[in-house]
Amino acid sequence: MTTGTMRAWQVVTPGPVSSHPLQRVTVPTPQPGPDELLVKVLACGVCRTDLHVAEGDLAVHRPRVIPGHEVVGEVVAVGADTGGGFAPGDRVGVAWLRHTCGQCVYCLRGRENLCPSSLYTGWDADGGYAEFTTVPDAFALRLPTGYSDVELAPLLCAGIIGYRALLRADLPPGGRLGLYGFGGSAHLTAQVALAQGARVHVMTRGERARELALALGASSVQGSADMPPEPLDAAILFAPVGDLVLPALAALDRGGVLAIAGIHLSDIPTLNYQQHVFFEREIRSVTANTRADARDFLAFAGAHRMVVSTPEYALDRAGDALADLGAGRVAGAAVLRV
Repeated sequence: MTTGTMRAWQVVTPGPVSSHPLQRVTVPTPQPGPDELLVKVLACGVCRTDLHVAEGDLAVHRPRVIPGHEVVGEVVAVGADTGGGFAPGDRVGVAWLRHTCGQCVYCLRGRENLCPSSLYTGWDADGGYAEFTTVPDAFALRLPTGYSDVELAPLLCAGIIGYRALLRADLPPGGRLGLYGFGGSAHLTAQVALAQGARVHVMTRGERARELALALGASSVQGSADMPPEPLDAAILFAPVGDLVLPALAALDRGGVLAIAGIHLSDIPTLNYQQHVFFEREIRSVTANTRADARDFLAFAGAHRMVVSTPEYALDRAGDALADLGAGRVAGAAVLRV
C-alpha cells in the first residue's frame, strides 16, 4: 500500500477566484477503503463545477475538499472487497458521481442521478487536484483507447454531462440544435450531435470559442444572446447565466426543448408565457448523470474519435487554470497534468 505524503490543492476558504480560495498543500496519501481503488492521478480536467465549489456557489459539503472530478489515473492498489474489475496497472476514470444508495425509488427506476443519498467526487470526497485519489470500484470507469490521458479527462464530466443534456433536450433526428456557451462541455456535445446528423448553431461570447465551433462543423456562430438563423428544435444552456434562458426559449420552434446543463445558474428573469413557453416549449434541468450515461458516452467516444481541445496546466498551476476558466480565457477544456 502506498504511504507517505502527496501534493494537492484544497479549497480552504471559498470565495471569488481572485481571493485565491485554493491553497497548495502537502497531505497524507489517501488509503483505499475495502471497496475502493487507490488511483495515481495522471490528468484531471478543470470543470466549471470546480469553480462553483471554490467560489462558494455550492454549499460546502467537505471542509478543505480537494476538488476535481475528471480524473484519469492508474490503479496502484485495490481494497480487499472490490469486485475484481480493476487491477493495479489499469487505466481508470474517476467521475463526478461517486455513490448512490441503490435502494431508493430513483435508483430502482434507473435514475440514480436523483438519489437523495448520492455523493460526488471533489465535493463530498477528495478529488483529482492531487497526486493520488480514491474511488469506489463500482463507480470507476473503463476508458476508451486511442486517447491520451489529457484528452480523456474532459470526457469524464464535460463529455458525460453534455451527453445527458443532449438526451434531455430530446433532439429529433437531423434536428436543429442551439448551444448557449461553448466551453469544455459544449464543444464535445456538438460533436455528438453532428455525428447524429444535427445542424448545430452556437451562441457564445468568445472569439476563440466561435472559431473552434466553426472548425468542428457548426452551421453558424453568433453572440451569446443573438437569435440563430433558424428556429431550433432543441437548445442546451451551458453558460451559468440565467439571463440567457429567455433568448434560448425565444429561439425554440413550437414543441422545442431547452435543457439547462449547469449545476448552478444565476437567477432567471421573469418569463412571458406567450413569448417564451406557449406552443408546448419546455424547460428541463439536468442533474448529474447515471453510470449508464457515462458508459454510453464513453462507448460513443470509443467509436467516434473526438476532437478534444485541452489547454494544459501543470498541477502547481491549478489556481491559474481556475482563474482562466472563470475569465473565459479557456477555449475547450482545461486539464491539469500531474
